[in-house]
Amino acid sequence: MDDLLIRSRRTVLPDGERPAAVSVRDGRITAISAHDAAAPAAASVDLGDAALLPGLVDTHVHVNEPGRTEWEGFATATRAAAAGGVTTLVDMPLNSLPPTVDPAALAAKRRAAEDVCAVDVGFWGGAVPGNVPSLRPLHDLGVFGFKCFTSDSGVPEFPPLTVEEMRAAFREIASFGGLVIVHAEDPASLAPPSAGDYPAFLASRPPSAERAAVERVVRLAEETGVRAHILHLSAADCLDVLAKAQAGGLPVTAETCPHYLTLCAADATEPRSPATAFKCCPPIRDEANRDLLWQGLASGVISCVVTDHSPCTPELKRGDFATAWGGVSSLQLGLPAVWTAARERGHGLSSVVRWMSEAPARLAAVPGKGGIVVGNDADLVAFAPDETFTVDPAALHHRHPVTPYEGRTLTGVVQATWLRGTLVADAPAGRLLSRSETR
Repeated sequence: MDDLLIRSRRTVLPDGERPAAVSVRDGRITAISAHDAAAPAAASVDLGDAALLPGLVDTHVHVNEPGRTEWEGFATATRAAAAGGVTTLVDMPLNSLPPTVDPAALAAKRRAAEDVCAVDVGFWGGAVPGNVPSLRPLHDLGVFGFKCFTSDSGVPEFPPLTVEEMRAAFREIASFGGLVIVHAEDPASLAPPSAGDYPAFLASRPPSAERAAVERVVRLAEETGVRAHILHLSAADCLDVLAKAQAGGLPVTAETCPHYLTLCAADATEPRSPATAFKCCPPIRDEANRDLLWQGLASGVISCVVTDHSPCTPELKRGDFATAWGGVSSLQLGLPAVWTAARERGHGLSSVVRWMSEAPARLAAVPGKGGIVVGNDADLVAFAPDETFTVDPAALHHRHPVTPYEGRTLTGVVQATWLRGTLVADAPAGRLLSRSETR
């Protein structure tokens, strides 16, 4: 007998949305049956018209622990993830101290995360000047890939790579079939903001900065054969570069984020406190650019939507757009934010699941995740797609409830989250994942 049976008239499967019953045993999906099938189980749940989704996979999260745990930590970040329907996250290698750029730092990261996570957690490694000898050992220890910057990262312990340093890192990563993920902004195209308001900040990081860096990544990917992924694409000016590379068979992919798809520059100039909750790098651009990003997503040039959850203390968000820390905290809100905008543009839940679960899991090759598929982990989400709520910072679980979505009405409510067939509760049950795991 199975442990659990969940029925929903809106089960989102890889081949579409339909009524179905999902059976679970020992933490994995054992069968997908007709909605009214007789399937004995120790416990059963009928969601009615609430949708059953696979748990989301967020491959772009800054947890910041150890070292900057006052910004965020594994306990708080993973509670926020579960509340937002995210059952797997992959933690970025920077903003923690030490950054994850060698095996000792990875061990420190894993110690900090052990036994405190509400959802499953994996780790990216970092590519920084001088650490090429550490890349293969990190890969062998199970990191899902390697992040690098082409421009200043904002923290001194994680410097950007020069073109020659990128070439050397890309060649090494290609030699063992690894993945490189790139914060792509050209430093020569960036400048300090001329004033503290949002227009000045936006002008200081123009679309041309992203385009120049993306073009460089594409050239180096072609030269070295590395698999390359462009992080948090903000500028639609890059879409034709990426489309051409993909059409030519280059293994170059891209992601964007909820804030680029749901907010625009005009939002950051409205009276609100704090307006700097909108600050991130690259920046949130204008409405026309946002429309083009949706087109890039619909066409498949952009494959993933992930949060780039990048929190800090409230003190670092004070000041103006020239001085405040850049980062948007949306781990708990990504799904309803994207669904609110997606349904208005005619996209269904299947598309949202593809962008926020299937594609990120495939990008990072996270084992057993990304879809309601027999044999996968029973990471599942009950989602009420027609219910609305107003974002109240007091209801957010990440450490510091600063969000540009404050006061906004969003559509779609996460009703329950199961991790390997067990409802996520206060007791942490998340596991630490490695790329090398086999199933």
